[in-house]
Amino acid sequence: MEGNIAWVLTSAALVLFMVPGLALFYGGMVRAKNALNMLNMNMWCLGVVPVVWVLVGFSLASGDSGRSWLGDLSVVGMKGIHDAEGLATFAFLMTFACITPALISGAVADRMKFSAWMIFVPIWSLVVYAPVVYWVYGADGWIFNLPAHDFAGGTAIHVNAGAAALALVIVLGKRTGWPQNRPAPHNIPFVMLGAGILWFGWFGFNAGSALAANGGAAQAFVNTFIAGAAGMVAWMIVEMAKTGKVSTIGMASGVVAALVAITPAAGFVGSMHSFVFGALAGIICFFAVEAKFRFGFDDSLDVVGIHLVGGIVGGILLGFMADSSAVPGGDFIDGVFFGGGILLWNQVLSIAVVAGFS
Repeated sequence: MEGNIAWVLTSAALVLFMVPGLALFYGGMVRAKNALNMLNMNMWCLGVVPVVWVLVGFSLASGDSGRSWLGDLSVVGMKGIHDAEGLATFAFLMTFACITPALISGAVADRMKFSAWMIFVPIWSLVVYAPVVYWVYGADGWIFNLPAHDFAGGTAIHVNAGAAALALVIVLGKRTGWPQNRPAPHNIPFVMLGAGILWFGWFGFNAGSALAANGGAAQAFVNTFIAGAAGMVAWMIVEMAKTGKVSTIGMASGVVAALVAITPAAGFVGSMHSFVFGALAGIICFFAVEAKFRFGFDDSLDVVGIHLVGGIVGGILLGFMADSSAVPGGDFIDGVFFGGGILLWNQVLSIAVVAGFS
């Protein structure tokens, strides 16, 4: 028990560290004059979201309401959460709530005022994020009971945030002069440092979602490592073939795209399958990022191409590749390749509804 609690608390700290990592990742990609605003937008999520989560967000996302769509107010203000296991789980989930809206900030870089962002984050966290988390992970949640799989937040976090990002860029419109004038990143070392911090924190993000120091956590940890590496290499190969060179931002983007894709599957697939997740995500997300120019939406830092598309890729691949025999202690519905055809439909349905709702 103590070992499990220690691992969950450690994982919470790792996920928390991802927020400043994301701030560096995004902050390095914007123009110098907008870097501080991007840092502020990310750090604001560490300030306001815990307040919202403590007061009512956690209760709406996990309350024992018996409903399939939303929790209740039974644990408002952390009512009744006093034991070590409950506190550790609460802290871990709170860090997820912090980083999810922070992901959205990259899509609106150079356009959204900080004052507007201050209002958007708490409202979105309550109205969109909390219900979706309940659907996916609540004992009575409709997605949880389909069942559809989402080990660490591919649908609840990445598809959710990516769809919200797409909605925001459509509403806000294009930056002046885009796409003819594309602002150059002002600090590429920040981008690579941020990507490294994100990869480091992602071990807590994925392996910590086992909520125990067990075989499932170990499998998720290994899968996270393999997928990230495969995604980087795949992105680099495609970029080299298309442009004749490799970019630092491309390497970082390949890692993040792969980590997004393995997130829903980290504890549901074997090690070699994680290689497939990472490689396909690196390839598909490369072209998804390019697609914004064809479709005309100004996604400043490619949140849609990496997080929305990466989350969809991971969720759908999981419908094919979920394999309970490949995971220590695995006890879940298998994917199409292992005799569980209904899972693929459930994955597609859950992804579509979450994306549409967000």
